[in-house]
Amino acid sequence: MATISVPARRRVALPDSLAARKLLTLAVAAAILVPLANSRWASAAWPHHLTVDLASPLSSASNWVIDNRDTHPLFLYFFGYISNAVVLTVRAVYLALLAAGWPGVTVLAAAVAHRVAGTRLAVATAAAFLACGALGMWVPTMQTLALMVVAVLASVAVGFVLGLGAGLSDRLHRALRPVLDTMQVLPAFAYLLPVVLVFGIGVPAAVLATVVYAAPPMARLTALGLRGADPEVLEAVESLGATSRQRLLTARLPLARRELLLGLNQTIMMALSMAVIASVIGAGGLGDRVYQALASVDVGAALAAGIPIVLLAVVLDRITAAAGERGDTRPAPVGLRYALAATVAVALAARLLGRLDWPAAWTLDFAEPVNRAVDWMTAHLYSGVPVVGGTADWAGHFTTWVLDPLRDGLQWLPWWAVLLVVAALAWLIGTWRTALTAVLAMAAIGVLGVWEPALDTLSQVLAAVAVTLVLGFATGVAAARSDRVERALRPVLDVFQTMPQFVYLIPVVALFGVGRAPAVAAAVVYALPAVVRITAQGLRQVDPAALESARSLGATGRQQLWQVQLPLARPALLLALNQGVVLVLAVVIIGGLVGGGALGYDVAFGLAQGDLATGLVAGAAIVCLGLMLDRVTQPTERRTGKGA
Repeated sequence: MATISVPARRRVALPDSLAARKLLTLAVAAAILVPLANSRWASAAWPHHLTVDLASPLSSASNWVIDNRDTHPLFLYFFGYISNAVVLTVRAVYLALLAAGWPGVTVLAAAVAHRVAGTRLAVATAAAFLACGALGMWVPTMQTLALMVVAVLASVAVGFVLGLGAGLSDRLHRALRPVLDTMQVLPAFAYLLPVVLVFGIGVPAAVLATVVYAAPPMARLTALGLRGADPEVLEAVESLGATSRQRLLTARLPLARRELLLGLNQTIMMALSMAVIASVIGAGGLGDRVYQALASVDVGAALAAGIPIVLLAVVLDRITAAAGERGDTRPAPVGLRYALAATVAVALAARLLGRLDWPAAWTLDFAEPVNRAVDWMTAHLYSGVPVVGGTADWAGHFTTWVLDPLRDGLQWLPWWAVLLVVAALAWLIGTWRTALTAVLAMAAIGVLGVWEPALDTLSQVLAAVAVTLVLGFATGVAAARSDRVERALRPVLDVFQTMPQFVYLIPVVALFGVGRAPAVAAAVVYALPAVVRITAQGLRQVDPAALESARSLGATGRQQLWQVQLPLARPALLLALNQGVVLVLAVVIIGGLVGGGALGYDVAFGLAQGDLATGLVAGAAIVCLGLMLDRVTQPTERRTGKGA
């Protein structure tokens, strides 16, 4: 017994001892550095002599690109060909969808859903497309769908090639990992500015920004599937004399089928989200309708365009998820031929009858009743509600009591104190390399000259993360401890996780108006489903033997939760924190469109006014802020030895 218990005690005590050594080191470093820094830099503001003025060179670069876009060989014979190819491809898909008409497109979508997942999903898919037409959004839906088809195909191709290389080459895998890590934490807005600088406003920029944003999940999951292939199967295939190409086609790729389809699913979801956000740079379609409606605070029109986005996301998510869950890997050319034949027959019949366009008589006036409901809420819920107050009062109190003090407190801290806090948090949860990366990312924000707006954005992120974690952990615990709660929450979380980021702005504008508090509310709603799911899954995966042992010792349900489940689920809870931070940042930035201010406003202003210098600097600061937050909240497994 003694020989077993001693090593166990050492294993348990090691992290505490390591954390104590880190805390002691931080205390000594703070005692030395704080007086020195305070004597040298007493002001809280970032020193002006440590900033780099990028406005002039960025403006010069932007002007050069604009002046030479129609004459320089790089644009004429490279970027120009790419732009033309994108425009022609999107137009061809869009014209094909219009040629099929609403009957043909609906039948094709329902037939594919039936082939993949059965009758129930086929009926739901047909109903979703019919609802898009009934809302008067058939043409914008087809525009978004055409953009989606081209962007997803390009994203899958790029992601598959990168993932294939990373899955077969350790060197390429190590080289791509930090790039994909960085791209994963970048908010979607950050992808818009570089492509606008090269391709201008329009469909090519929207498609290419979507490809850059949506390709990393496909690359990651392709590499994961190829590297996780069963070694015994690969050895068996190799023993039969198969070449490297044969092993790839007959063993590795079939074994990685689930990961590939999951990558397709994630790529579609991210592409749809980005295609909507790209409406800011002229993508058109449903996203443009939402954006224009939000700009005029027309909640009814925004919701009428937002519902088809949600329906498209849910349908595409269900179809690709069902394809990934199928156990067979055999193609079904007969079923696909029947689907195409039925589509062509229905489209020809609709053309002969003159029914390709959605009938105007079948369109519902959805915006008007929604706006009346919003007016009623504004009159009865917005303010003046007895006892509880109105939603505007809540937003005002949250801004006054939480957001303003948090922002003022961060901006009151000396800049070097902020860097020390970032270094301490990153080192405590990770390694010195993690801390160095986080500090350099935060310092880069000061060098860019946007220290105060970045701290304003950071205050909104911290407030939203705090609310998200309180609600998410509480709901996740309830879902983990009750099957009934978990079943009730599942469809709600499914819908919320498939909704693009833009759509979350619609209800908060209706309830809270514009400002920083609505931006935080939208971020909370967007990040909450992921936190709930990860928390519930982590608690449910706790070793049953540990729970049974606690119950046998007479532990109550509360004691089991606090003393067994939560400590053992710590990795999942930290992952929930990390994902919550990343998702919150993405929507807080978009909140600049509804009065969130700070870096999000600078990006939106730069895009709207053509001031790419302001927009690019703010976008670079967003990238640095996202990288810092990811490093501060992402634990590393290298907790011992040199890495620590």
